[in-house]
Amino acid sequence: MAHSEIDSAAPAPRRSLLQTLEIDLRLLGMIGAFILVCLVFNVLTDGRFLTPRNIFNLTIQTVSVAIMATGMVFIIVTRHIDLSVGALLATCSAVMAMTQTEILPYLLGLGLGHPLTPWIAIAVGVICGALIGAFHGWLIGYLTIPAFIVTLGGLLVWRNAAWYITSGKTIGPLDDTFQKFGGINGTLGASASWVVGLLALAGALFGLWAARRNKIRHDFPVKPIWAEVVLAGVIGAAILGFVAVLNAYEVPARRLQRLFEMRGEVMPEGFTQSYGLPISVLVLIAIAIVMTLIARRTRFGRYVFATGGNPDAAELSGINTRWLTVKIFALMGVLCAISAVVASARLTNHSNDIGTLDELRVIAAAVIGGTALAGGMGTIHGAILGALIMQSLQSGMAMVGVDAPLQNIVVGAVLVLAVLIDIIYRRRTGAA
Repeated sequence: MAHSEIDSAAPAPRRSLLQTLEIDLRLLGMIGAFILVCLVFNVLTDGRFLTPRNIFNLTIQTVSVAIMATGMVFIIVTRHIDLSVGALLATCSAVMAMTQTEILPYLLGLGLGHPLTPWIAIAVGVICGALIGAFHGWLIGYLTIPAFIVTLGGLLVWRNAAWYITSGKTIGPLDDTFQKFGGINGTLGASASWVVGLLALAGALFGLWAARRNKIRHDFPVKPIWAEVVLAGVIGAAILGFVAVLNAYEVPARRLQRLFEMRGEVMPEGFTQSYGLPISVLVLIAIAIVMTLIARRTRFGRYVFATGGNPDAAELSGINTRWLTVKIFALMGVLCAISAVVASARLTNHSNDIGTLDELRVIAAAVIGGTALAGGMGTIHGAILGALIMQSLQSGMAMVGVDAPLQNIVVGAVLVLAVLIDIIYRRRTGAA
């Protein structure tokens, strides 16, 4: 009796600051690595790396790979791999480019500039990506051909199918509205960017409050109020700081002058205009939110992670793993099509080399972001952060003057190192 009284009176073990804030150490490590990369390249480039202009360019260059990386998380979590995403992007891009420039003008008389042209082209591209992805999933799930073989074949097939669709030509320029999804040609401006930033901040704060309320309702332990305030402050600073940096990048005076001349107007003296948030970044944010909700709040998401954790147990519990595989690869195809919109819109045309080596960048982004190759574990935000780290490395090395072959060597070495660190981390923490 006395012993039990002593045990009950014993103080609770002290928690560290990170434990109190409930911050994922792996995520914190990736953020630290990203900050370190930025600081190192900023020093090597004499302060040019962390300028608003370069951060803007870095952001829009990351979007295409990051979108596909969110889908690659589901692929790898279920113990598969997709080597065809770059080639599938090229095929979807070719289909959308031909739809805009050849098919719609010929069949329906809808040329470039018609309000329906870009949306019909995007719909056709998304359907094309979904069908090809579902076909891959059917070969893998129902015919039990290994995903590595199916998607390796897809890499060869769809890369060259894109070439035949366009007869090896560069197709462009694309529709003006379509080009707004690429980045530089489609931005919100300063005022609208602040509105979006404040809405994002409000959404983040509401999410923190709702999560705390849900824990209290189910009698789960919650963070102290000061920890919630600190976390909210960090999130708010990150969101509003990001908007402020992008708003600091102003449209060049010559381009503004040309825009005024095209409208038959004279630019007022001293007039300036900020680019603000690119529309492509808003697309990535929307996809990140949707994919996170799918992963955490839907039956499909639970089935994905359950299958990756133990495929045999998942099948015995009644999950149709074959049909699940079809749906996962179809989703990957849709994301490849959306990435094709962003990539071709940024280039303002479809080119034969679009998406080349993207499959390797996408896989690397997911793995660097903490997705376990053994399956069962991965996060959407981790994959996006992995894509940002990859693009930062490549952009920084390009600004320093590192040759392209050496850039690929460094990226390959970073990928292997990231997997090694992940393995060591899982062994020490006892993670699956």
